[in-house]
Amino acid sequence: MNRKDLDTAIKWAAKEGWNPGPYDAQSFYETDPNGYFMGFLGNEPVSCISAVSYNGKFGFLGFYITKPEHRGKGYGIQVWNKAVEYLENKNIGLDGVVAQQENYKKSGFKLAYNNIRYEGKGTSNIKHDSKNILEISTIPFEQLLKYDTQFFPAQRSQFLRLWVKQPKSLTIGFVEKNELRGYGMIRKCKRGYKIGPLFANNEKIAERLLNKLRAFISKSSPFYLDIPEVNENAVNLAQKYHLLPIFKTARMYTREPPTLDLKKIFGVTTFELG
Repeated sequence: MNRKDLDTAIKWAAKEGWNPGPYDAQSFYETDPNGYFMGFLGNEPVSCISAVSYNGKFGFLGFYITKPEHRGKGYGIQVWNKAVEYLENKNIGLDGVVAQQENYKKSGFKLAYNNIRYEGKGTSNIKHDSKNILEISTIPFEQLLKYDTQFFPAQRSQFLRLWVKQPKSLTIGFVEKNELRGYGMIRKCKRGYKIGPLFANNEKIAERLLNKLRAFISKSSPFYLDIPEVNENAVNLAQKYHLLPIFKTARMYTREPPTLDLKKIFGVTTFELG
């Protein structure tokens, strides 16, 4: 794909109900411009997939879509094979529809855990909380990157620089004793907003960040938060604020799951790029 083709893929994702953000594309594309593939029937684009490589060490699949009128004709598997070939010799991750698990297993993927997407609403009922919570622009990027790398299988500096600067978004960090102990982001999406990532050293910090992010939007605006089901504290936090579970994805890898502290992951960055 070229950059314009990715805009087409994002439109397809919106039609599938995946609710992408209108400003996601640049962050996605610049992470790995060679990692996006589109299948054409003549001049017509009919299928797509992303296969983003992070520093040549880890890969993640997303945007696996065939236009509805062209499904069942073998076009999807062709871009799939190209994507897997591109990420050859790397551990590859994906967040797939749970019902498709068996198909992914045929390609060598193994289930690590499920993620749950929750839906909630914004709030205006929040205590003044500025002592420890700072806008991310006031925190040195190297400090943010070091913290983020604890929760992702590879360093993703190129992605992160662009991701946290999206229009119509807020990214905040929780700083205590000059140390970053959590951060989160909320961004505009096709419908409502999404929170992601939400990383924190403990549930109390995650809760404070969550409430600050919820206060960025109106009480009537919906937001979505994707939580690893294995993080019981994150699930408890979602239930405490009466967030509604709306669907699950299967996080799968071709090799052993990366060693990440899932107890500190209270919100996945994005199902498309991990």
